Amino acid sequence: MKPTAPSRIARHICQMAIAASLLGLGAAAFAVPDAQFQAAFQQFIQASFGDTAAIDAAAEAFTGLLKIEPANPVLMAYTGSATTMKASTTVLPWKKMGYAEDGLSQLDKALAMLNASHDAPMQRGTPGVLEVKYVAANTFLAVPGFMNRHERGAKLLADVLANPLFANAPLPFKGTVWLKAASEATKANNTAEARRYLGLIVEQQAPQAAKAQELLKGLSS
Repeated sequence: MKPTAPSRIARHICQMAIAASLLGLGAAAFAVPDAQFQAAFQQFIQASFGDTAAIDAAAEAFTGLLKIEPANPVLMAYTGSATTMKASTTVLPWKKMGYAEDGLSQLDKALAMLNASHDAPMQRGTPGVLEVKYVAANTFLAVPGFMNRHERGAKLLADVLANPLFANAPLPFKGTVWLKAASEATKANNTAEARRYLGLIVEQQAPQAAKAQELLKGLSS
């Protein structure tokens, strides 16, 4: 018996739904090897302390990884953040703005790429949605006020802290987020909130515990 037009349409829709589901699963599972990511990430950490050579190296490394996997929003976010940092490596105003705008644009793109499949761990065992939002938040909060990113950065940081996935995220990642939240609370003269986040780092013995204890002493003095 020849299928009717409605049944053919229904079957086609079903096939499309299955295909979309499989694509979503693939996006969640596929990530660059940890060794490659870690090498670029270590350069990024050095870059965050203002090491000019590391900034260039991190931007180059993540740009290379993004070419391998252009649909990975985590790689897009780190590429954008490292590109934004390149603004500090030049004295030429137009180059500063060029790097900053290019980097922020990549971060916006990374955020727009997020979907339910990125709730799964992608790099370093961290849910992609959390890592992308945190990298974007950290960068937005760091750029000059005239770029009008601070409010969005604060909202993204709050989103990460409130996300149910955060509770089971890797402890090093949680420590990083808590440390940033404590820093922002300190800037806002919210000492109680800063102490709360620093206390969580010490209580759970995150890798940032020594730094948190040092900051707690400073808040008490």
